[in-house]
Amino acid sequence: MHTDEVLKIKATVGERGQVTIPKAIRDRLGLSSGMVLEIHEENGVIMAEKVSAEDPVSKVRGCLKLDKSTDEILAELRGDA
Repeated sequence: MHTDEVLKIKATVGERGQVTIPKAIRDRLGLSSGMVLEIHEENGVIMAEKVSAEDPVSKVRGCLKLDKSTDEILAELRGDA
């Protein structure tokens, strides 16, 4: 099966509103236990999207090693230095 093919599998909504995502779909999309999905509705269709596990800002925080403080850098950028 090619990844551009539509995969349709029936699933039953449980008593508490839970639905198990079929293994074929989990495998195809790389979903694993503990992953967070954002669920929303668009024109009567339930949509689920993988949520990034890490905040993109947190990912790069501290990656630059500078010998100046933030205030010194801002003063330089503003032309106050």
